[in-house]
Amino acid sequence: MKLHSERPVLPRFAMPSRRSLIGAAVLALCAGHAAAGAPFVVKDIRVEGIQRTEAGTVFSYLPVRVGETFDDDKGTAAIKALYATGFFKDVRLEEENGVLVVLVEERPAISSVDFTGTKEFEKDMLVKALKEIGVGETKIFDKASVERAEQELKRQYLSHGLYGVKITTTVTPIERNRVTVMFNVDEGDVAKIKGINIVGNKAFSDKQLRELLQLNTSGWFTWYSKADQYSKQKLTGDLESIKSWYANHGYLEANVESTQVAITPDKKEIYLTINITEGEKYTVTGVKMEGETFGREEELKQLILLRPGQTYSGELLEASNKRISDRLASFGYAFANVNANPEVDQARHEVKFTFIVDPGKRAYVRHMTISGNTITRDEVIRREFRQFESSWYDPTRVKMSRDRVDRLGYFKDVTVETPESQGTTDQVDVNIAVTERPTGNFMIGGAFSQAEKFTFTASVTQANFAGSGNTVGIELNTSKYNRTISFAQTNPYFTDEGVSRAFQLYLRTSRPPALNIGSYTVRQLGGNLTFGVPFSETDNVYFGAGLERTKLETDESSPTPYQEFIRQNSKDPLARITGVGSATSNAIPLTVAWGRDSRDSAVTPTRGRYQRANLEIDMVGDNKYYRAIYEHQWYRPVTRWMTLALKGELDIGGGLRGSDYPVFKNFYGGGIGSVRGYESSSLGLVDYRTLDALGGARRVIGNAELQFPFPGGGSDKSLRWFTFADTGQVFQEGQRFRADQLRYSAGIGLSWISPVGPLKLSYAKPLNAKPGDRLERFQFQMGTGF
Repeated sequence: MKLHSERPVLPRFAMPSRRSLIGAAVLALCAGHAAAGAPFVVKDIRVEGIQRTEAGTVFSYLPVRVGETFDDDKGTAAIKALYATGFFKDVRLEEENGVLVVLVEERPAISSVDFTGTKEFEKDMLVKALKEIGVGETKIFDKASVERAEQELKRQYLSHGLYGVKITTTVTPIERNRVTVMFNVDEGDVAKIKGINIVGNKAFSDKQLRELLQLNTSGWFTWYSKADQYSKQKLTGDLESIKSWYANHGYLEANVESTQVAITPDKKEIYLTINITEGEKYTVTGVKMEGETFGREEELKQLILLRPGQTYSGELLEASNKRISDRLASFGYAFANVNANPEVDQARHEVKFTFIVDPGKRAYVRHMTISGNTITRDEVIRREFRQFESSWYDPTRVKMSRDRVDRLGYFKDVTVETPESQGTTDQVDVNIAVTERPTGNFMIGGAFSQAEKFTFTASVTQANFAGSGNTVGIELNTSKYNRTISFAQTNPYFTDEGVSRAFQLYLRTSRPPALNIGSYTVRQLGGNLTFGVPFSETDNVYFGAGLERTKLETDESSPTPYQEFIRQNSKDPLARITGVGSATSNAIPLTVAWGRDSRDSAVTPTRGRYQRANLEIDMVGDNKYYRAIYEHQWYRPVTRWMTLALKGELDIGGGLRGSDYPVFKNFYGGGIGSVRGYESSSLGLVDYRTLDALGGARRVIGNAELQFPFPGGGSDKSLRWFTFADTGQVFQEGQRFRADQLRYSAGIGLSWISPVGPLKLSYAKPLNAKPGDRLERFQFQMGTGF
């Protein structure tokens, strides 16, 4: 058998027997440039020229095996198949004494892909994206694929408004038949949006519609927000916002007919034109339901938010569909399908809806998986689940599980997916993915605050110790005015039923800041043990007991209430007369508390409530007293990017069995956490001799915040800015709460959940400061949340 092409084929090396060319490139065969050869029986098959490709790979594409007859058809099929792999740029078949010799020349492999000049995109993202289209490390080099990659890069840059981008690709051969691919990018200047023109709108003004858009013309803040940089993705989202706006205001047939994006010849300015067809406003005249409702038609109808006589709203329509689907899902019908079919009367501008319910099959949960937890143990997350495997799927329980996991405070993000189980029609999987955040902190060094200047602090705190869910903390604070040594440990699941246990040992020393005239020292040594019992998914009741020994020391400059405490409690006769000296008080406080937490997150809540009531009472100690605290926090999203947060606190204390309320148990107000704009702990009664703020046995605090994501922060909730209004005051024991004594302030601030703890900055303007009030407009604090 002998096949030959138009060009002579020379043997690659001298050999005693002659090789016959069976086939050249498949193009030559298809063009008829090779003559037919005689079939022969294959005694053996040998592959030459391969470097990276396995010989078995080549054998798998050959349509002939040893002992079979090889002919022209099989030769053509073999060459076509080998070329189709993309591994080879040249393929030849030769015959040598009955041996089929396959000679190949491999395409080079890509050793690396790199970029220069890229600022708009992360290199890792570009490398991953290009690898998906065939240009990446270890991939076979193909010039066509590289050209496609270059065009894809340009397309991505154009979608971000970089119309002046220039890309040059350099392919460099290196050893072992490999190449490096370098994309040299000149991004050019970003084209800015110069004008946005909206055409066809009659019901709403240009200004109203422009406020819906993320894209905007250049302004004072666009250098940071980049709203003036054109993006195809942003434009798509803006068009959907316009459609939704019209649909939510009754315009059933409103549509964005077209958009034009015009760029100036210098590729620096962009003009957008959005063409709208509004149509007419429609009124809902009827609502009915069809399909399988399991005898619950009236119940499901109550979930429909659209009512006859109302203006049509696409938002209410979608919400109605979802409410019905969720209700059916709570019975296990996870794949329920609810469609609202409209009957449109264009002449009268009226519409009726028929909600067709198809519950599908009842679904069960097959597997519940957890991912993303490299430190936290599975059991710590799984014990918060309220949806269980092999039970009916219930979206309410799935959401409750997600919220409980998020409220642990160990994760930056918690997401839940419920895909249909593969190979089944009545099962779903519940996949919970978490993104862990640092929950431990070791700090040694200095700190600075406005009130206490430079202090040395050292602490070790782990809120999720060894991934167990337990909190362990050791604190050492050498502040000039507040010194602390403490150890605390909390086990949220002391029992399998969810009973928690917490204990603390502490030694505290406090004295007034240097700016105060009066001086005194309070030293407290004590400990406490508390158990928490869950009564519902969001409610816990706590019971605790403690031991505390307090020593108060005064001098001639101490405030009057502190000297009075010495007169009543000191064992030194002289001190009982002068009020100067020391007194020791032992306390055995018992506590009972209640907490309810329905927030969607413990770290950065956007909806839900947090309530706490705590009663501390000492009936057997040296100073018999009670302290009652009630706190209420309420969060609600105002828009998709703005949250309203309200907080109120009411605290009352008093003496029991003829005892006076201990002065060292006083409440204080002012500063971050109470009324911003006033110095920390400066509100309330002031000692007439020393002018020191004395605190009081009663306190009322109110805060309101509007929280916004930080511009450019995307969906990151750890960094937010806010506006606020505060009010509050501190009153003495027996003094009535008086509204005319409240202090008010308003301002702006920034909160950041930093790696070393929560940070809050605020600038406040006191609104009704009185003579003698100590003001402090700029304040900051670490370690306090709203």
